Amino acid sequence: MLALGLVLTSPARAQAETISNPVAVFSGLDKITATITTLQVPINTTKRFGQIEVTPKVCYSRPATEEPKTSTFVEIDEIEEDGSKKRIFTGWMFAESPALNALEHPVFDIWLTSCTDPNKAPEAAPDQGPAPEVAPEDIPQDTD
Repeated sequence: MLALGLVLTSPARAQAETISNPVAVFSGLDKITATITTLQVPINTTKRFGQIEVTPKVCYSRPATEEPKTSTFVEIDEIEEDGSKKRIFTGWMFAESPALNALEHPVFDIWLTSCTDPNKAPEAAPDQGPAPEVAPEDIPQDTD
């Protein structure tokens, strides 16, 4: 009698390229003044927004040819009245799901909007080929 063994394996998943960026871009809402501010914070650098200090540790994105996925690991501290700092957030934020892990504070909200590399030219969208030619008679005329 022959024993036939089957080996089940999971299909290999294609891994999208991850781009590590030197700058994380956040939006900050001051609920007292109803002002939204853009914060561009270099990795491992702290930027103050009101009584909040934001320190991104990494900021990842994907190439323009991949499905968008932008994330950062960030630490956020609140500066107390006596000058001491209290850690109020440590974790991942996702630009495509800002409500998932944004900082919600009684006075300030902070969420990730993007990751950038100011030294790199923006990526072009994938080439779609030449634009179709349009004959002049196919262009609608202005009737006003």
